Amino acid sequence: MALVSVSRRLFECRRAVHRSMAAAQLHSSSVVSGRQPVNGVDLYYEQTGRGKHAVLLLPGALGSTKTDFAPQLKSLNKERFTVVGWDPRGYGQSRPPDRDFPPDFFERDAKDAVDLMKALGFGKFSLLGWSDGGITSLIAAARNPDLINKMVVWGANAFVSEQDLKLYDAVRDVSKWSARMRQPMEEVYGAQVFAKTWEGWVDGIKHFFHRPEGSICMELLPLIRCPTLIIHGDKDPMVPSVHPQYLLKHIKGSQLYSMPEGKHNLHLRYADEFNKLVEDFLEEQND
Repeated sequence: MALVSVSRRLFECRRAVHRSMAAAQLHSSSVVSGRQPVNGVDLYYEQTGRGKHAVLLLPGALGSTKTDFAPQLKSLNKERFTVVGWDPRGYGQSRPPDRDFPPDFFERDAKDAVDLMKALGFGKFSLLGWSDGGITSLIAAARNPDLINKMVVWGANAFVSEQDLKLYDAVRDVSKWSARMRQPMEEVYGAQVFAKTWEGWVDGIKHFFHRPEGSICMELLPLIRCPTLIIHGDKDPMVPSVHPQYLLKHIKGSQLYSMPEGKHNLHLRYADEFNKLVEDFLEEQND
């Protein structure tokens, strides 16, 4: 009886392992990745789900699908949504080219994002934009009101203030970051390229401070027509609360959701709450 029992347990364990392996293979096979020629560069993307509602994930500065949106690509409802993550030009696996930061880099990213979705065959879609990806989303929604279904932004700002400049200068030297914060980016870029590219980003974002009112896209906000959800982490060390309040005031019909314990990466730290919030908003019927 003991031998039978042990054999049965071994059989069950092996069967469980095979089921787990099959599930893992199914999950990996459910994510399609590739490179799509767009505006003179090859943009890397990942796509999952088969829902009618297409959603584009827009990463933060130097970000990519790998570093910024794993919980969303894995867990957003695949029956209801088709989810696309992308690496903007010069970021992640959309290299070459090396990333640069001309005065219109947000406008360039917005055009790339929209043209990528068109090239992939999506006629209308929603935007989920984090940090720099949130800024890109604001511009894309303003420039393409007939294409954008809904929009969610968090950690985004429409202008650069003196307070923001101090925050950027404080994080300019990546050698002062914790190893935990540096590691994901160094794995993607290598330590030297990451440090150089990050300094380029700091210089690029500070450029907007010299525009009237420090505007990145302030003048575009009244052009946004899609339903917009602004999410803010009350403990975000990089984006003071003045920024989500400004967006709320100047994007018609927008709504603000605050996460008391949320920081800048609230969609990663509180992925379940974030994903549920986003799914409910995207599926909400509007009058």
